Amino acid sequence: MVTKLLVANRGEIALRILRACREMGIATVAVYSEADANAQHVWLADEAVLIGPAPAADSYLCIDKIVAAMVQHGCDAVHPGYGFLAENADFAQAVHDIGRVFVGPRPETIRQMGSKTEARALMEAAGVPVVPGYQAAGSDADLFDAAQQIGLPLLVKAAHGGGGKGMRVVLALEQLEPALEAARGEAQQAFGNDRLFLEKLIEEAHHIEFQIFGDSFGNIIHLFERECSIQRRHQKIIEESPAPLLDADLRRRMGETAVAAARAVGYCNAGTVEFLVDGQGNFYFLEMNTRLQVEHPITELVMGVDLVKAQIAVAAGAPLPFEQATLSQRGHAIECRIYAEDAQNDFMPSVGKLQLFEPPTGPGVRVDVGVVSGDEVSLHYDPMLAKLSVLGVDRADAIQKMAQALRDFVVLGEGMTNIAFLRALVTHPAFLQGATTTDFVDRHFAGWHESTSPPPDEALIAAALFAHIRQAGNSQMDGRSLSTSDSTSDAGSPWQRRDGFRLGG
Repeated sequence: MVTKLLVANRGEIALRILRACREMGIATVAVYSEADANAQHVWLADEAVLIGPAPAADSYLCIDKIVAAMVQHGCDAVHPGYGFLAENADFAQAVHDIGRVFVGPRPETIRQMGSKTEARALMEAAGVPVVPGYQAAGSDADLFDAAQQIGLPLLVKAAHGGGGKGMRVVLALEQLEPALEAARGEAQQAFGNDRLFLEKLIEEAHHIEFQIFGDSFGNIIHLFERECSIQRRHQKIIEESPAPLLDADLRRRMGETAVAAARAVGYCNAGTVEFLVDGQGNFYFLEMNTRLQVEHPITELVMGVDLVKAQIAVAAGAPLPFEQATLSQRGHAIECRIYAEDAQNDFMPSVGKLQLFEPPTGPGVRVDVGVVSGDEVSLHYDPMLAKLSVLGVDRADAIQKMAQALRDFVVLGEGMTNIAFLRALVTHPAFLQGATTTDFVDRHFAGWHESTSPPPDEALIAAALFAHIRQAGNSQMDGRSLSTSDSTSDAGSPWQRRDGFRLGG
């Protein structure tokens, strides 16, 4: 049983884990860098520990500091979230070495799947179809020979990478040498390992992943799929479930293959098996993510489950709370990732203060968020502000809800967001038809520019005044004047204040 858990992350995923722990009655400890001293996860946790300066390499990526914080504060478990140390086998091993619970798979599983080449070999041995490629640690001459055998187009990929880093598309053989050089440099900087491999580029592919879950008793299931093909710079920005492409037979076969892949490595806890599907319905293993995914909310919406609570329970030794035969998808869910970035300038991060941040609300709308009005978007970390998810009775209903929710999402400040870009994506005719392939953004939105002008200064001034007046608790906010006795007889009462006061707060 877990009684006190340290969250080794920040932002919206840290808040997501902290809230799950609150509902389970588990005490929590947050870690934070100097740049995050006033971050929301610091305030929500029961305790918080400063672990270093702003750069992640000096704080959130420091295994020794996080393990020491666990020991010092009496934590019996740690949840890594995603990113940072979530797929670091050394971190998982360090937690096991001090007799604490790591909420995730075993260190050896993380290590096996962390190497894309080893993962491919394991999957091939298990009979799981993989994309044709070359994964031996050969010379550049060997890679050139392999490229000619595989055929163009192909991908150069980092053997120990992910998230699109260390990846290059090669359309002609003369592009291979500069692609190898660039990919090696990027892979070394991002992952500390410059080993590369080659993979056939599946054109007009669908990127579909299956949520898997295993326990320590050998039970392994899947919780169906997510369509993740809408990407920019090889990183997902829109996901949905169910996948429009899959019929019942293909869904069944892919689900069974995902479970077989997980069983091949004795998988325990939550993870994801990712596939590429071509236009003929052939599917190929892409990779296994040994962690909770950013897009897990849409699985929770269509399945009616809480994956984070299940993660913690299974890590503590409980059996799976799900049975395959009883699981089914209900409705249709879509998630959009809200980034502080300039979609008109190659999606470059756009930092600065958030003067007003107001997510939408309503039936079927879920927002996983890590910031509030007044927070600063820093260059030190990923610029994702929130994940906006909706649940509809069917895909058409979900698209309408998402389009409206994006229209209602208010972010005003010094930087820019991708909200207008996302709204253009989900209302595009090709998206409405379900033609969501991995080249969707390049094909339909190359050189995209927002058609509307930025808000005029008068609108920004009005928004700032509105926020100031509301924060001050002005009695005219709801259009009614308080009586003289109401406003003066008990001016010190918390019931007359609108500053967020709460008992026990």
